[in-house]
Amino acid sequence: MELQPRSTAPGWQYTAYRVIFESDTKAGRAFDIALLAAILLSVLTVMLDSVEHIRLAYGAYLRNLEWFFTGLFFLEYLARLLVVRRPLAYALSLLGIIDFLSLVPTLAALLIASSRYLLAIRTLRLLRVFRIFKLGRFVGEGEFIVTALKASRFKILVFLSAVLMLAIAVGSLMYVVEGGQNGFTSIPKSIYWAIVTLTTVGYGDISPHTMLGQSLASLLMILGYAILAVPTGIVSAQMASPGRAAEPAPAPAFKQAACPHCRATGHRPEAAFCWQCGKPL
Repeated sequence: MELQPRSTAPGWQYTAYRVIFESDTKAGRAFDIALLAAILLSVLTVMLDSVEHIRLAYGAYLRNLEWFFTGLFFLEYLARLLVVRRPLAYALSLLGIIDFLSLVPTLAALLIASSRYLLAIRTLRLLRVFRIFKLGRFVGEGEFIVTALKASRFKILVFLSAVLMLAIAVGSLMYVVEGGQNGFTSIPKSIYWAIVTLTTVGYGDISPHTMLGQSLASLLMILGYAILAVPTGIVSAQMASPGRAAEPAPAPAFKQAACPHCRATGHRPEAAFCWQCGKPL
C-alpha cells in the first residue's frame, strides 16, 4: 500500500513527509544517508560491546551510545507515524515492522540483559538503500532468480528427499559398523555424521576407525562432490530455458516524488507536468 502524507497543504507535516519518505530532494537524500550512517554506527556499537576486553574498558560508553541510538530511532519512528495519512498502514508494512523491531531489544534488555545483542536486527533497516540509491533495477534480477527457483522447486524437493534417504541409510549402516565405542552412539548421531560428510563440511567431531567404516566414509565423500552440483545444475538449466524464466525487461525510470496536487506518482524524469491532473510538478 502506497503511503501518503497526512496533509498536502504546505506546512511542517508535508515538509517532514517529503524529507522522511522521499529521497528526490536534497534534504530527503541527506536524511536517508544520515539514517543509514546511524544504523551502521548503532550496529557497530553492539558488535564492539560483545568483545570482552572492549566491553570491560568502554562498556559504560557503549551502553550510553546504545540508548542514544535507540532514542534517536524511536523519535524517527514517531515522526514517520505523525506525517503519514494512515499510520497503521506504515506500522504494518515491512519496513515499518523492521523499524519497530529495531527498538525492542534495547527495551527488553531492561529485563533480559543479553537481549540487547539482538540489536543487530537493525541491519535489516539497510534495505532502505534500494530506495535511496535507486537500486530498484536489481529487484528485477532478484525476481528472475526467484522465478527460476520456484519453477525448479519440485525437482529440488525430490533431490533433497533422495539425499535425506541416503543420509539415513548410510548413517544407520555406519552405526552398525562402528558402534558406540567409536563415537557413533546412536542412529540420529550417525545420520548427523552422514549429513556433515555428504555436504563436505567435515567438522571432524566424529570419525570412523574401522577399515569398513573408513571405506564407506570415503565413498560418501566422493559422492558428496557429485551431489552438490545437482541443485546448481537444475536451477541453471531452468534459468537458461527459454520461455520459463525469461529475463525481465528493465523497468522504465520514474520520478519517485508524488504530485503535490493530486499525489499521483510514476512520472517520467523529464516530465514537467503531472500526467493525471496536468499541473506543474
